[in-house]
Amino acid sequence: MRAILGHAIEMKRLLLIGTLAALGLPGIYAQDTGAKQDIKNAGHDTKDAAKDTGKAVEKGTKKTGHEVKKGAKKTGHALKKGTNKAAGATENGAEKVKEKTQ
Repeated sequence: MRAILGHAIEMKRLLLIGTLAALGLPGIYAQDTGAKQDIKNAGHDTKDAAKDTGKAVEKGTKKTGHEVKKGAKKTGHALKKGTNKAAGATENGAEKVKEKTQ
């Protein structure tokens, strides 16, 4: 009887150790995959941030290019107007000199 009782206690001990091991091991692995997933998430977040930055730079570059083009056109028009005005003044001055010399 004692031998049977000893085996029963030993079986309960093994069952308890097995149960604890079965419940404890997935927790260890879950923590490992959690850290792994955190690293993956950080990588994805970095990638998304880089994409957003690239899009913002692209938008800013287009806007700057457009404004430079507008400014160049305005400068060109003002230069043309100033040149025509100067040419007209020169022509008037030349005519005055011509009249005085005749």
